[in-house]
Amino acid sequence: MAGDAWLMVLVDTTVWIDFFADRGASHVATLQELIEAEADLSLCGVILAEVLQGIRSDTDFIKTREYLGDLILLPMRHGTFVRAAEVYRFLGKKGITIRKPVDCMIASVAIENDIHLLHNDRDFYHIAKYTKLSVFD
Repeated sequence: MAGDAWLMVLVDTTVWIDFFADRGASHVATLQELIEAEADLSLCGVILAEVLQGIRSDTDFIKTREYLGDLILLPMRHGTFVRAAEVYRFLGKKGITIRKPVDCMIASVAIENDIHLLHNDRDFYHIAKYTKLSVFD
Protein backbone atom coordinates (compact mmCIF):
# COMPACT_ATOMS: atom_id res chain seq x y z
CA MET A 1 0.00 0.00 0.00
CA ALA A 2 2.91 2.34 0.53
CA GLY A 3 2.98 5.06 -2.06
CA ASP A 4 -0.78 4.95 -2.61
CA ALA A 5 -1.53 8.21 -0.81
CA TRP A 6 -3.57 9.24 -3.89
CA LEU A 7 -5.97 6.35 -3.38
CA MET A 8 -9.47 7.28 -2.22
CA VAL A 9 -11.52 4.61 -0.50
CA LEU A 10 -15.09 4.61 0.74
CA VAL A 11 -15.08 2.76 4.07
CA ASP A 12 -18.34 1.02 4.95
CA THR A 13 -20.04 1.03 8.34
CA THR A 14 -19.16 -2.64 8.88
CA VAL A 15 -15.46 -1.83 8.76
CA TRP A 16 -15.68 1.20 11.05
CA ILE A 17 -17.61 -0.78 13.66
CA ASP A 18 -14.97 -3.50 13.71
CA PHE A 19 -12.16 -0.92 13.64
CA PHE A 20 -13.47 0.98 16.65
CA ALA A 21 -14.17 -2.31 18.47
CA ASP A 22 -10.51 -3.28 17.81
CA ARG A 23 -11.47 -6.56 16.14
CA GLY A 24 -8.60 -8.37 14.48
CA ALA A 25 -10.20 -8.93 11.08
CA SER A 26 -8.67 -8.70 7.61
CA HIS A 27 -10.81 -5.71 6.62
CA VAL A 28 -9.64 -3.89 9.76
CA ALA A 29 -6.03 -4.68 8.86
CA THR A 30 -6.66 -3.29 5.39
CA LEU A 31 -8.11 -0.11 6.90
CA GLN A 32 -5.08 0.24 9.15
CA GLU A 33 -2.79 -0.15 6.11
CA LEU A 34 -4.77 2.54 4.28
CA ILE A 35 -4.48 4.87 7.28
CA GLU A 36 -0.73 4.30 7.46
CA ALA A 37 -0.42 4.87 3.70
CA GLU A 38 -2.30 8.15 4.16
CA ALA A 39 -4.96 7.13 1.66
CA ASP A 40 -7.91 9.47 1.28
CA LEU A 41 -10.58 7.80 3.39
CA SER A 42 -14.13 8.79 2.71
CA LEU A 43 -17.65 8.18 3.91
CA CYS A 44 -21.12 9.34 3.05
CA GLY A 45 -23.96 10.60 5.22
CA VAL A 46 -25.53 7.15 5.51
CA ILE A 47 -22.29 5.61 6.82
CA LEU A 48 -21.73 8.50 9.22
CA ALA A 49 -25.25 8.14 10.63
CA GLU A 50 -25.02 4.34 10.91
CA VAL A 51 -21.72 4.44 12.78
CA LEU A 52 -22.71 7.24 15.17
CA GLN A 53 -26.19 5.95 15.98
CA GLY A 54 -24.76 2.71 17.35
CA ILE A 55 -22.50 4.37 19.93
CA ARG A 56 -23.83 4.20 23.48
CA SER A 57 -21.28 6.27 25.39
CA ASP A 58 -21.44 10.06 25.02
CA THR A 59 -17.65 10.25 25.27
CA ASP A 60 -17.16 7.64 22.54
CA PHE A 61 -19.80 9.38 20.41
CA ILE A 62 -17.92 12.69 20.60
CA LYS A 63 -14.52 11.09 19.89
CA THR A 64 -15.86 9.09 16.98
CA ARG A 65 -17.73 12.07 15.53
CA GLU A 66 -14.53 14.11 15.63
CA TYR A 67 -12.46 11.30 14.10
CA LEU A 68 -14.90 10.76 11.26
CA GLY A 69 -15.27 14.52 10.82
CA ASP A 70 -11.73 14.62 9.46
CA LEU A 71 -12.60 12.29 6.59
CA ILE A 72 -13.89 13.20 3.15
CA LEU A 73 -17.69 13.33 3.18
CA LEU A 74 -18.97 12.36 -0.26
CA PRO A 75 -22.27 13.89 -1.39
CA MET A 76 -25.45 11.93 -1.93
CA ARG A 77 -27.52 13.62 -4.61
CA HIS A 78 -30.87 12.85 -6.21
CA GLY A 79 -29.15 10.60 -8.74
CA THR A 80 -27.49 8.60 -5.98
CA PHE A 81 -30.85 7.51 -4.63
CA VAL A 82 -32.28 6.80 -8.07
CA ARG A 83 -29.24 4.65 -8.92
CA ALA A 84 -29.60 2.84 -5.58
CA ALA A 85 -33.20 1.98 -6.41
CA GLU A 86 -32.21 0.84 -9.90
CA VAL A 87 -29.49 -1.43 -8.49
CA TYR A 88 -31.87 -2.89 -5.91
CA ARG A 89 -34.55 -3.54 -8.54
CA PHE A 90 -32.07 -4.94 -11.07
CA LEU A 91 -30.66 -7.42 -8.57
CA GLY A 92 -34.15 -8.36 -7.43
CA LYS A 93 -35.03 -9.30 -11.00
CA LYS A 94 -31.99 -11.59 -10.97
CA GLY A 95 -33.31 -13.27 -7.81
CA ILE A 96 -30.81 -11.53 -5.53
CA THR A 97 -32.25 -9.85 -2.46
CA ILE A 98 -30.08 -7.19 -0.89
CA ARG A 99 -30.72 -7.48 2.85
CA LYS A 100 -30.23 -3.79 3.58
CA PRO A 101 -31.31 -1.45 0.76
CA VAL A 102 -29.06 1.22 2.31
CA ASP A 103 -26.14 -0.84 0.94
CA CYS A 104 -27.34 0.05 -2.56
CA MET A 105 -27.06 3.73 -1.58
CA ILE A 106 -23.51 3.23 -0.31
CA ALA A 107 -22.57 1.29 -3.44
CA SER A 108 -24.03 4.07 -5.59
CA VAL A 109 -21.81 6.63 -3.87
CA ALA A 110 -18.73 4.50 -4.61
CA ILE A 111 -19.80 3.99 -8.23
CA GLU A 112 -20.51 7.71 -8.79
CA ASN A 113 -17.10 8.65 -7.41
CA ASP A 114 -15.31 5.76 -9.15
CA ILE A 115 -13.64 4.66 -5.93
CA HIS A 116 -13.12 1.35 -4.15
CA LEU A 117 -15.35 0.26 -1.29
CA LEU A 118 -13.83 -1.41 1.75
CA HIS A 119 -16.50 -3.48 3.48
CA ASN A 120 -17.39 -6.61 5.44
CA ASP A 121 -20.83 -7.33 3.99
CA ARG A 122 -21.59 -10.08 1.48
CA ASP A 123 -24.28 -8.04 -0.25
CA PHE A 124 -21.61 -5.78 -1.74
CA TYR A 125 -20.12 -8.77 -3.60
CA HIS A 126 -23.50 -9.33 -5.28
CA ILE A 127 -23.72 -5.64 -6.17
CA ALA A 128 -20.15 -5.62 -7.52
CA LYS A 129 -20.82 -8.69 -9.68
CA TYR A 130 -23.58 -6.90 -11.63
CA THR A 131 -22.52 -3.23 -11.48
CA LYS A 132 -19.40 -1.07 -11.76
CA LEU A 133 -18.82 -1.23 -7.99
CA SER A 134 -15.16 -1.90 -7.14
CA VAL A 135 -14.57 -3.64 -3.81
CA PHE A 136 -11.51 -4.72 -1.90
CA ASP A 137 -11.21 -8.52 -1.85
